[in-house]
Amino acid sequence: MKKDKLRGLDPAEMQTKLREIDEQGFRIKFQLAVGQTDGLRKLREMRKDRARLLTYLRERELRKTAGDNK
Repeated sequence: MKKDKLRGLDPAEMQTKLREIDEQGFRIKFQLAVGQTDGLRKLREMRKDRARLLTYLRERELRKTAGDNK
């Protein structure tokens, strides 16, 4: 997923996207363990998207708290 698109989501949408990524990741890991798929590339991409979402959420949280302290 594109960084600009992820950054443009509001926090509630980001949380929803995180849940979706977690569910997809679980399914792909299970399929890899059973030997049904070659989804390693997809799994790596989802891990990176998840990390980006968590980073953007943390940035917004820090920006909000910095704004409250001023």
